[in-house]
Amino acid sequence: MNLNIFQFFQPKDKVFFLLFQQASHNAVETSKVLVELVTTSSLERRKELFREIERLEHVGDGITHETFNQLSLNFITPFDREDIHNLVSAIDDIVDYIHGASKRMELYKVEEMTPAIVKLSELILKGAEELEVAVFELRNLKNITKIKEATVRINSIENHADDIFDMAIAKLFEEEKNAVEVIKMKDVLSMLETATDKCEDAADVINAILIKNA
Repeated sequence: MNLNIFQFFQPKDKVFFLLFQQASHNAVETSKVLVELVTTSSLERRKELFREIERLEHVGDGITHETFNQLSLNFITPFDREDIHNLVSAIDDIVDYIHGASKRMELYKVEEMTPAIVKLSELILKGAEELEVAVFELRNLKNITKIKEATVRINSIENHADDIFDMAIAKLFEEEKNAVEVIKMKDVLSMLETATDKCEDAADVINAILIKNA
């Protein structure tokens, strides 16, 4: 009976790659809802979108929990366990910060979505889409150039988001005389900008994986 003992330790159906893809896709879907949320003129539709982002945040939490569960169940993993933990955590953080931003928009009763809010939301979506490309290519590491190009674009997106955030805050302090409104808007903008930071964090983990598996 010639059985390879290591087959019993192999993750079934490459479960981690499937979970990575589910997490990154959920981030893209949440980002799409965010963009619709900040561009719709319908207050009723906006209420529906608040609830949808909340639902997708729970979906993301479930994917993250299952990934951690699989880490405890599988002896052999495709990458370092720390990298798997950090990657899925960073992707989950993207969704968490989108949810945080939308929740504040709702609680603070933000009705006017400024150009900065719209632009940052669009950049989050672009970052999430690039991240999904990079995550998909992790399965076999055959197209490393495509992965690297996606992570470079994510870095550029994050830098652009920093500029948008800085200009928006400067304008806010210059033009808004109501201190409460300044605090509210700064909080929302900060949440959105941090979501782009988390896209970059995920890209950094992917680059670390590439280096370790070169």
